Amino acid sequence: MNNYNIDRGYYNYINNNYNIPTYEQDINKNNIFDPYNGLIRGNMFPDLYNTYKIDNPIDIKPMNEQAEMLTYIDALCFACIDLSLYLDINPNDKDAIELYNVYRTNLGEYMLMYQNKYGPITKTSDSLNAYPWKWNDSPWPWEKGV
Repeated sequence: MNNYNIDRGYYNYINNNYNIPTYEQDINKNNIFDPYNGLIRGNMFPDLYNTYKIDNPIDIKPMNEQAEMLTYIDALCFACIDLSLYLDINPNDKDAIELYNVYRTNLGEYMLMYQNKYGPITKTSDSLNAYPWKWNDSPWPWEKGV
């Protein structure tokens, strides 16, 4: 039995458990996951999302406000990364650039709110510019029961 599909001009391994996305489909920008749903699915684009054995992604349930803020920061980071990858191959997509800039701005605002409340989140955080050096202050975010 031939396990390769050569009808489309390239070899494509056939696996009945896997919905193989094609790169010839257009992305519907009006149908894009919000940052959180993109994070838990690992893809911002529903048209390219492959549910391979994950029909219902597991929700992240933060234990407190700090963990909730970190989850949203993670989601915005993911959205920015995924959109930037899309923009690498679609540099003239004005809507995607605008959405990327919205998420990038929101990410900066949330990181600043987090840092003002809980301290630096990365070694390049603005809150580290103050005296004394705060990076090694205890407790660290993971020591606070986040």
